[in-house]
This record gives sequence, structure tokens and C-alpha cells, in this order.
Amino acid sequence: MEPHVLAAGASSTGWVVGWVIGIVLVAAVVALVVPILLLARSIGNEASKINYELEKAVHNTAPLGALRTTIEYATTIIGGLQRGRARLGG
Repeated sequence: MEPHVLAAGASSTGWVVGWVIGIVLVAAVVALVVPILLLARSIGNEASKINYELEKAVHNTAPLGALRTTIEYATTIIGGLQRGRARLGG
């Protein structure tokens, strides 16, 4: 064979090898990224459910903010009852 025919064959072989390596690398990246994206989507879906439940918890526990006021009133009432009992001799 002539030298320029061998060089042309080697050159096209290099292109084919390059394309095959490129396709394999792209396939590997896709194979790694797709599960990550699916997991992120799943987490995103769960996050909205979790947020909804947390909002319900905030609503359900809001009355606890008034607990300090209730304790202050109860302390005042108990103090009044103790003074009344002491006046009655009890």
C-alpha cells in the first residue's frame, strides 16, 4: 500500500476512536446525572409535603404562645386565693 493511504486510514481510525470515547463519556455522564436529577425531583416533591405539615404544626402550636400569659394570670389568682385563705384563718 502507498504511505498516504495508510495515513488516511490511521487518521479516520483516530476519528472513530475519538467519537467512540466521546459517546462513552457522554453516556457515562448521563448515567450518573439522571439518577441525581430524579432524586432531586423526589426530594422536591417531599419538601412541599413536609412544608405543609410544618405549617399545620405552627398553626396547631400557636396557642402555646399565650401560655406565659395564662401562667401569669394563674399566679395572680393563686396569690389572691392564698391571701383570701389567710384572712379567713385557713
